[in-house]
Amino acid sequence: MPKLIIDHREIEVDSGTKVIEAAEQLGIMIPRFCYHPALGSVGACRVCAVKFLEGPFKGIQMSCMIEAQDGMVVSTTDEEAVDFRKHVIEWLMLNHPHDCPVCDEGGHCLLQDMTIAGGHGLRRFEGNKRTYTDQYLGPLLQHEMNRCIHCYRCSRYYQEYSGYLDLGVMRSANRTYFGRFKDGVLESPFSGNLSDLCPTGVYTDKPSRFFGRRWDYQRSPAICINCSLGCHTVISFRYREARRQEARHSRAVNGYFICDRGRYGHFYNGLESRPRSALIGSREATVKEALAEIHKQLDRIRRDTGASAVAAVGSARSSLETQSMLTHFCRMNNAEDPIFFVDQALAVKVKSAVARLEPELALSLREIENSDCILLMGADPINEAPMLALALRQAHRNGATVVVLDPRPVSLPLDFIHLPVALNELGFYAGLLVKAAVDQAAAAALGEPAAQFFAAAPDENLADETYREQIAAVAHSLRNSRQTVVVCGTDIVPPQVPGLAADLALLLRAADKEAGLFYIMPGANAFGAGLASDPERSFLQIIEGIENSEIKALILAECDPFSDFRDHSRLDRAIGQLELLVVMDHLNTGTMRRAHIFLPTSTFYEAGGIFVNQEGRLQVAGPAYEGGVPIVRSGGGHHPPRIYGTGIPAAEPRPAWQLLADLADADARPDVDRHLLADIIPEIADLPSWDDLPDDGVRLQASADTDLRFKGRNACAIAKDGGGDDRLELLLVDGTFGTEELSARSACLQELVPQPTLSMHAGEAKRLNLVEGDLISITTDGGKLEAKLKTAANMAPGVIVVPRHRKLSWQIFEPGPVRISREHIKKIG
Repeated sequence: MPKLIIDHREIEVDSGTKVIEAAEQLGIMIPRFCYHPALGSVGACRVCAVKFLEGPFKGIQMSCMIEAQDGMVVSTTDEEAVDFRKHVIEWLMLNHPHDCPVCDEGGHCLLQDMTIAGGHGLRRFEGNKRTYTDQYLGPLLQHEMNRCIHCYRCSRYYQEYSGYLDLGVMRSANRTYFGRFKDGVLESPFSGNLSDLCPTGVYTDKPSRFFGRRWDYQRSPAICINCSLGCHTVISFRYREARRQEARHSRAVNGYFICDRGRYGHFYNGLESRPRSALIGSREATVKEALAEIHKQLDRIRRDTGASAVAAVGSARSSLETQSMLTHFCRMNNAEDPIFFVDQALAVKVKSAVARLEPELALSLREIENSDCILLMGADPINEAPMLALALRQAHRNGATVVVLDPRPVSLPLDFIHLPVALNELGFYAGLLVKAAVDQAAAAALGEPAAQFFAAAPDENLADETYREQIAAVAHSLRNSRQTVVVCGTDIVPPQVPGLAADLALLLRAADKEAGLFYIMPGANAFGAGLASDPERSFLQIIEGIENSEIKALILAECDPFSDFRDHSRLDRAIGQLELLVVMDHLNTGTMRRAHIFLPTSTFYEAGGIFVNQEGRLQVAGPAYEGGVPIVRSGGGHHPPRIYGTGIPAAEPRPAWQLLADLADADARPDVDRHLLADIIPEIADLPSWDDLPDDGVRLQASADTDLRFKGRNACAIAKDGGGDDRLELLLVDGTFGTEELSARSACLQELVPQPTLSMHAGEAKRLNLVEGDLISITTDGGKLEAKLKTAANMAPGVIVVPRHRKLSWQIFEPGPVRISREHIKKIG
């Protein structure tokens, strides 16, 4: 480890550390524009100049370009270095428009800081300033190219780091331009990071434009709850309105960046349509009155019919407090435990994933970046967990081989090997690849199940000839890899695949590889929901119980079955038979509008909460603000009413767990009793106080079920399905934008939602005499779905992909696996 002296202070740093980083460890902030920890060094801005007095380098050098070495003596305050930086600042400001008063970057602008620090205050050049024409880049970013200092951060991040090519560098020298070839919406789902990265105000956040300066906002650390990854954010409120969310650095989870779904998925918090008052029927009431009426009705139903007449349903978007209190409520009232997934098959898969995620296998997003071979099974990162795609991009830049086994036309911002195999072939091909990469004798440590696996797993010569060349390349990469990752989705895969993924990771680890396992789950707190769920119980059983008059009361805690249960007409009829439907939510949903009694709940930003991400990392965030209706709404667009009091307008909503505690007659507390949380996750009882947890949270160590370790042949289900069914298999899938329940309500993301299309293999379309762009219909007993056709060569034959798009009536399909006869697919017109 080299030792050097910076400004008369000695420091020892790791090999490879740049001088600018070494200085930062001493608390010395060397000016910088082009340098960023995630992007590395490029030496473009020249403002990080320092003077090397002793060592292998002498004189003025760029501190971001030189690695620390023994014997270096560096001065950041040398007169020559200070004068050099002052002149650099002067020429960078030569063409700047000096529009700080109307620039949203003003107040947290790196250029402002460096200009003042460099002592520049007077423009000596009397010539005309260089000007540019700005571009329309979509609904998320405002382009102001005249403010550019040519640091290259934007193009390096957009093209090199995130892997998209529609924004970059054009022209040269003093006329260098950063933008698109022509106006248009940016293609990258990570483009919002440009507003954080840009050291001036070239790219500013459009939804929060002109709303406030940095110091005007209530800024609080938060967690993104728009997918299962749990990225770290900072949420900014002003006038009781969330207007901006930025990435918060996390060494274990998201690094320096977040995706656009997470960045702009918070606007549901302040929607005008958000219900903020309790309702008894259609009459507004206080929360206290509504709770009293619920108590009265529940007592009557339990007295007349019994405790089993009450059922409860939660969701994967609720905090751990709400999930545990809903469970406690049911147990206190001798009712069946709640369910947290409307789709029972999904509950089974998530439960399996949680049970099989052993501590030594679990990986974080950041650890994936250091792997050298990644096998994805039934996973579409861009659409299901976008920041995973960014982690895969960094792994690929570091030399990793990325392999995707998925029937969908998967797209990633990197070169990868795609085997578009059918769902019933995932186990076959995954088993084939791992068998080719793992020595049977080395895997003997796993006992008889491993022997069964090798006996059942296919050889390479049994693979489809179409894939043999790719399989040989993948097998070679797996054999030679040291840090291997198995990534497994839980949405479209068959129930046995999450367990198979864990088996494969254990086999790779038995072969002396540092193998890890990474699941994608369907919701911010799906992990907690999986721990609390009984996979034997289903929402369909609740519907049947209502139809059979066995269930009279239903409590829905932050759950909208109409968004997940496919048979809307049956659900509607069942709700009509209930004597009591209680809905607790902060969203205006179909069930909320049908509720007999409605209780408004606080959002995550108002209540805070505990969430466990898909790797088992428990993270805590406190409330970001006190709640209440945005001032712009309470004043009707003008000054708010001049009414003085101690309360906040429309502050009736309360955390869902508190409402449930009232219904369970639990003691009033400012937070949930740890013993209740420990009923779901026993390890919580031994954790320190929430305030003492690390910023990155803690990875749970006791979630895995050791009774479910490697199961070999039965669990792997690696036999290839013989097929024979000529119908098309239906795959209902999510999109990056427009399908996730919370972010779908953000108006600024609506422009990014593509028009819905039905996707099928080009060969299948030809067989049906269809071409891309045809308007087609699919007819079922439940109704008709119409959309334009999109064909692709990089997807499996025999499937049709339908997005859960709000403009499509995808709920016409029956629950469970669905196959569609070709005669039910028709061209319209």
